[in-house]
Amino acid sequence: MDTSHEVLSLRTTPIQQRSADRMQSLLDAAAVLIDEEGIDGVTTTSVAYRSRSSVGVLYRYFPNVDSLLKALAQRNMQRYMDRVQEGADRAGAAPWSAWDNTLATYVDMYRHEPGFRHLGFGDIIVERDLDEEPTNSTVVARIFAQMLSEEHNVPITDTMLFHLDVAIAMGVAIVHRAFLYNPTGDKKFIEEARVMVGAYLRSQLPLTS
Repeated sequence: MDTSHEVLSLRTTPIQQRSADRMQSLLDAAAVLIDEEGIDGVTTTSVAYRSRSSVGVLYRYFPNVDSLLKALAQRNMQRYMDRVQEGADRAGAAPWSAWDNTLATYVDMYRHEPGFRHLGFGDIIVERDLDEEPTNSTVVARIFAQMLSEEHNVPITDTMLFHLDVAIAMGVAIVHRAFLYNPTGDKKFIEEARVMVGAYLRSQLPLTS
């Protein structure tokens, strides 16, 4: 079998791209393992084996399992925020018209993004390590606040951040309950999250189109 083309392709691929691809492969492997064995089942050996790599290669990118999990959680958040932004760009001008897509995206990632149901944005790591960094709901609230400020030309205030943080915490808790006993999510709980959190946002943070 002629492998010269494959070798040439490998050699001409930028080193940075190969490194990025290898890192994504490690994260993909960790995500699948989380679904199969839970977060505590993720080890450097299992991730290396699943990604067809070696423990030595894994350590080039991540000094320990927690750093790997945190990187995966950050990727989850980035993928979520990218999809939320795309939905906001397509939404109408009516206040909070993008909320349904924001929730639907979160639910869809629960259903289809490997590892997301158990890891999410990584709050379980923060709680386990008693990390003093802001919770991820607070981080997401800040991002949402920036989006709202740019879209509706309103200032970011402590009150806005507080209500967004509360809304996110409510939504996350209800969606978690929706998937607790149902792998595809209990539709009644999901709908209740849409209605209840949407009403809270509209009452506490009224916006103009």
